[in-house]
Amino acid sequence: MSEISPEAATGPDLDRAREGDDAAFTRLVGPLRRELHAHCYRMLGSAHDADDALQEALLRAWRGLGGFAGRSSLRSWLYTVATRTCLDAVAARGRRALPVDLGPASDRAVAVDAPRTDVAWLGPYPDAGLEGPAVPEARYEQREAVELAFVAALQHLPGNQRAALVLFEVLGFSAAEIAEMMDTTVTSVNSALARARRVAAERIPDRTQQRVLREAGDARTREVVAGYAAALERGDADALVALLTEDVTWSMPPLPHWYHGVGPVMDFAVQVPLGSCGEWRHRAVSANGQPAVACYLRPYGDTGPYDAWSITVLSLRDGRIAEITSFLGPEHFTAFGLPPRVD
Repeated sequence: MSEISPEAATGPDLDRAREGDDAAFTRLVGPLRRELHAHCYRMLGSAHDADDALQEALLRAWRGLGGFAGRSSLRSWLYTVATRTCLDAVAARGRRALPVDLGPASDRAVAVDAPRTDVAWLGPYPDAGLEGPAVPEARYEQREAVELAFVAALQHLPGNQRAALVLFEVLGFSAAEIAEMMDTTVTSVNSALARARRVAAERIPDRTQQRVLREAGDARTREVVAGYAAALERGDADALVALLTEDVTWSMPPLPHWYHGVGPVMDFAVQVPLGSCGEWRHRAVSANGQPAVACYLRPYGDTGPYDAWSITVLSLRDGRIAEITSFLGPEHFTAFGLPPRVD
């Protein structure tokens, strides 16, 4: 497994950090913050929760640095702290969901769809710059492991199974290392892995979005994203339907209703985003290792700016859109470094 250099775990910055030098501690953990944040997101399904968990984990690490004996790498030790922090959060809050987890698809557009506030919703992840260290033993690439299907599947696992699967299949830690991290036995880790793999096999598509996007090519992916945005901005239903697979789905957390199949999806699209919502502007972004668009909206007849509305993540298949997941709410835009309004 790829580790940071041994000097990072035994050098002068570690000594200074143990003596209370905050700047030295920041230098130690700085190169690992991005991958630790992604780990927290995989565990918790929310970029906001990942922010909180990483902050708490680093605070715990800072306070407990004297207990780090250097027998493992600093990276392994920080993953131990972050994983235990996330397990505490999972135990306190439970799993996050998408509308497809709550009930069957709607056959017709639901024009008045009230947000559900009693559900902890899965959220989008701003994956710009997400690479992380090369881990030859890992099954999933770093971007595959933040794809919506993967993170949504993780939410169906108990915390210990979720942690074991991510640590083993994504990060390449051994069962023995995971047992030490989670203060359990290798037998328990292997049992958790076996159960987690069964659930993952049922819920994760055989072809990851990374594979699908490579097969489609960058040019086709950009064409699909631009076509989707243009169709909404022009109110062009024919152009939109031409981009969709026959079994396309569209969901909009925190709204509970979702649509499956090109007929119900287009009924919803014509009545709501293409009909009654207003005027749209879009910016192409990347979320969950997938193409996405930041959607801005203003009411019909308004001449002011467009307000942040949703981060819409697109899942492709055979060069067309197979899933549209629109995460509604301006609160998602901050993590992407996007403005709350555009002209």
